[in-house]
Amino acid sequence: MTGRIVLMGSGETAPTMVKLHRSLIEHAGAGRRVMLDTPFGFQANADDLTEKVQEYFADSVGVALEVARWRRRDDPLASRERTLALLQEARFAFAGPGSPSYALAQWDSTDVPLSLVDIIGRDGTVVLGSAAAVTAGSWSVPVYEIYKVGEEPRWIPGLDLLGTITGIDAAVIPHYDNREGGRHDTRFCYLGESRLGIMEGLLADGAGIIGVDEHTAVVFDVVHRTAEVHGAGGMTLRRAGVSRVIPSGEAIGLDEIEAVLSGRSGLLTSERPAAGVDNAADEASIDPVTDLQAPATSLGEVAQRAKQAFQGHLAAGDAEAALEAALGLEDAIHAWSQDTLQGDDANAARRVLRGMLVALAGAAVAGLGDPRDALDPVVQVVLDARFRAREARDFATSDAIRDGLLAAGIEVRDTPDGVVWEMRS
Repeated sequence: MTGRIVLMGSGETAPTMVKLHRSLIEHAGAGRRVMLDTPFGFQANADDLTEKVQEYFADSVGVALEVARWRRRDDPLASRERTLALLQEARFAFAGPGSPSYALAQWDSTDVPLSLVDIIGRDGTVVLGSAAAVTAGSWSVPVYEIYKVGEEPRWIPGLDLLGTITGIDAAVIPHYDNREGGRHDTRFCYLGESRLGIMEGLLADGAGIIGVDEHTAVVFDVVHRTAEVHGAGGMTLRRAGVSRVIPSGEAIGLDEIEAVLSGRSGLLTSERPAAGVDNAADEASIDPVTDLQAPATSLGEVAQRAKQAFQGHLAAGDAEAALEAALGLEDAIHAWSQDTLQGDDANAARRVLRGMLVALAGAAVAGLGDPRDALDPVVQVVLDARFRAREARDFATSDAIRDGLLAAGIEVRDTPDGVVWEMRS
């Protein structure tokens, strides 16, 4: 074996992975580049998803992918043979979102797994993201069946591509640090700690768990016998409830991974780095208006940056810059829409955008200038009347003027330096 297998925890068609995809394709060298559509082949919008993936690679990565169509194992023989012939000529293959159990059912006892191994044997690269990544281990999580249907926690046999290529006996769990559940635990590919603990006890002796965080990729290099972590999170090696985290930017030897997960080497526990800590210096220098797609773990984070910039520009009275922030968010939504596994992020970002546009429309009507500038001449006339009442010791009239201004949202304070006023929200 001379090539690479890459496991992505999520975001395989998001802006965060563009640079890595380009590097992986360049490393794979000349040859056909394909995508397997099996994991989402059961979905009614499978054709649309295929087009979205192709658009992402063409528009963002700058590479055209051919479709290796394998929706069902009983597709017409001619169609299956064309796909296998295409895989035999490929140097780069990609598969991503969908259902792990469906993909395994369509690939089981076919030549597809062997074809993927052959690509790596030709110094090529196989990228498996999200659902497809689950299939790479010796054991796989039937995510839909457990999380959506409510079946009891269990494993199903995986393709064991990782074991065939690297010798590592493990179950691969993407979306390892998922937080979509809010108040309920959706870590570990929506299993949560309790169900993962049950499933961990069902693993065969010598097998462990490899967790890959969202918007994170692990590149397993067969030649150098290393696994290098890229992206926003880390890779977790877990055995018997004890974990070791390999953070982004670090590498670990494949032999060490195998020893840790098989129990031949002790797990060294390490704290999971807080989100964004490693990139804190870079984040501080990001202009959320001009660089909305700078390193971010989700479209929601991009939307919040844009919202903060937008509000700052409105407060400064810069309508043009505020509009640029809103348009920048719209561009970001389009860029991230290629990622088919973003959950409700796109809808949430659009709600933020609509709120920004409403605020911008309101500012267009009311104006962006400081309202104090417009009110000050009138308020000064009223304050002058209050001053004369106080000079005449007519405190009842003075207090009535003050209370009337307060009822209108204008607070008056007497200070050693004179009378000051401000608007109350």
